[in-house]
Amino acid sequence: MRYTQMSSRIKRLVAVFTGGEKASWWQDIREAIAGTERDFTESSVGKAIFILSVPMVLEMVMESLFSIADIWFVSRLGADAIATVGLTESVMTIVYSVASGFGVATTALVARRIGEKDPRGAGSAAVQAILLALLVSVVISLPGIFLAREFLILMGTTEAVAEEYALYPAIIFGSNGVVMLLFIINAIFRSSGDAAISFRVILVANLINLVLDPLFIFGWGPVPALGIKGAAIATAMGRGIAVIYQLYLLLGGHHRIAVKPSDFRVRPRVMGELVRVSLGGIFQNLIATSSWIFLVRIIAVFGSLAVAGYTIAIRIIVFALLPASGIANAAATLVGQNLGAGHPQRAERSVWITSYVNMAMMGLIGILLVLLPGGLISFFSSDPGVISQGTLALRIISMGFVFYGLSMVMIQAFNGSGDTVTPTIIFFFGFWLVEIPLAWLFAFTLQWGLTGTCLAIVIAESLVAVVAWWYFRKGKWKTEKI
Repeated sequence: MRYTQMSSRIKRLVAVFTGGEKASWWQDIREAIAGTERDFTESSVGKAIFILSVPMVLEMVMESLFSIADIWFVSRLGADAIATVGLTESVMTIVYSVASGFGVATTALVARRIGEKDPRGAGSAAVQAILLALLVSVVISLPGIFLAREFLILMGTTEAVAEEYALYPAIIFGSNGVVMLLFIINAIFRSSGDAAISFRVILVANLINLVLDPLFIFGWGPVPALGIKGAAIATAMGRGIAVIYQLYLLLGGHHRIAVKPSDFRVRPRVMGELVRVSLGGIFQNLIATSSWIFLVRIIAVFGSLAVAGYTIAIRIIVFALLPASGIANAAATLVGQNLGAGHPQRAERSVWITSYVNMAMMGLIGILLVLLPGGLISFFSSDPGVISQGTLALRIISMGFVFYGLSMVMIQAFNGSGDTVTPTIIFFFGFWLVEIPLAWLFAFTLQWGLTGTCLAIVIAESLVAVVAWWYFRKGKWKTEKI
């Protein structure tokens, strides 16, 4: 009897993902990676989720490999070079937060117009997002270029190191415009339904970076060894060429979204709407990022072994969350397009199915990390103290993976509808009013140390998921006008 019930449930799940058709996973994967003309407001919800998710997950993985490749090559240049990259990246997280916030707004507006069958409106929103990103990037670039040396000194390096390595932050900050455009234009393609293009763009950027990084850093033949300056140039060129490729595709007129050179003029109403929605997305990222800084400060009290172990554990967790992030992005696109098409119930169903899939997948990954944390930590460090602390952190934080999978989909569902205020409030409540005070209480007052801090993370993240689920069920997001 139980076997029959389980078999029936599995068949229903397969039917959801295939629309009742005979399953052909290889065909679906090919369609997802090669690109598709499928209308995601009409086809099977499960198949739409799958075809959107595959390239989005791959895109997340490629983005992560980009930064890993950079630090792997730079690590051959010594501690000062590594420190310079680390300090520069710590400030670039602000740029990433701003770019991600713009990406959230772009996704909401473009997906809504695509759902309304208004490609020209989607193109207009896309152009305004590009112009806004360029405007903000100029504001960041100028001080970044001219005050790079002072920045390194302010961050604690010696004057000699600042003098020698100042060109790295100058190039990285000065080229932040390509980072902005890479985020924004990929968001345009994803939200229009051309997620496969976003994946290919990041793949191109990665391949160019992998070739140029060692070439410019260490030199070869007529190319001189430029050291850390070469790493910055390789990164800027890899992303810059990818942006040129994006613009070529965007202006080619052969995809879902229609953009013409004549569209590149300011439209105050559309840009104002982008700014309004973007602010919520930017604050979401800043709230989350800044809360992690406070957690690291708390853990630092317990020594370098705790910090090192926790840092390794978090990097493993971030990598493990990449598939969930890609699936959650698919939910945002489906919500925006279906609301635009006048199908709020279909939008809601897309979110529930995506949530179930994400929770199941993250639950399985979480179980593996809980059972096998030591081997993963030892891959990054042979220090017994670091392995012990990292194993502890990884095992505890992984216990909340089911809730992380739920919250990522719920937050992106709100963002996809254009409601970025609700997730911002939820993040502020969960991370600043619960997580940080709870981490302090557990770590110091109850003297639970690293264990207490990790428990605070699980509790706060789980609470964020539950609160987001509760607000989502209320359904106010269905009436968001953008």
